[in-house]
Amino acid sequence: MTESNFVLELSKLGIEITEKQKDQFQRYYELLVEWNEKINLTAITEKEAVYLKHFYDSATIIKSIDLSAVESLCDIGTGAGFPGIVLKILFPNLEVTLIDALEKRIKFLNIVIDELGLEKINTIHARSEEYGKTNREIFDVVTARAVAPLPILIEYCVPLVKEHGYFIPLKANISQEILESKGAIAKLELSILEKIEFELPIEKSHRTIIKFIKNKKTSPNFPRKNAEIKKKPL
Repeated sequence: MTESNFVLELSKLGIEITEKQKDQFQRYYELLVEWNEKINLTAITEKEAVYLKHFYDSATIIKSIDLSAVESLCDIGTGAGFPGIVLKILFPNLEVTLIDALEKRIKFLNIVIDELGLEKINTIHARSEEYGKTNREIFDVVTARAVAPLPILIEYCVPLVKEHGYFIPLKANISQEILESKGAIAKLELSILEKIEFELPIEKSHRTIIKFIKNKKTSPNFPRKNAEIKKKPL
């Protein structure tokens, strides 16, 4: 995906970006490639692939929600900043929190934030299940992209979502994972509002976005310890 194709496809999603935002994406790409030689951030480094599989793919969350009307978003297991930094560039007024367990990645994210001049964005070095024990019901939207299987991801993320807020994971093919998540969906008081399936432009790979609403506050029993979450998914 060339930069011009990226701009065109964003416009099809209802997003028109400025020259400043184009420059921010260019600089983000440059930093990604530079720092990928020092720490493992991504296996995808070719420019057109990054613009398609990281930048555009991250932006597709807006198929499910109008982020211009959202105050706060948290990206769990953000890695190199996908989708959190992409969404922050596209929606400058959105308050974004990036959580990752690896300190080296947090260092990279802080450099990106500084270089791009981003404001109202925080990075947190923590495991999501540990952060969720003491920081509960604080975000309007929580998202995650390719972090873990859905039953596990729900327990990591949902305690952070405000009551009546949204959990919106970005996945490839998720049908089987939804079936395996019935227990987690019930115990963490979720309902599925929308399931959006589509193909990425150009390469036509399959993507799925699930929009959950959180109906009630999360029981203090969740999240459990990480080993238990992985050993005995809800």
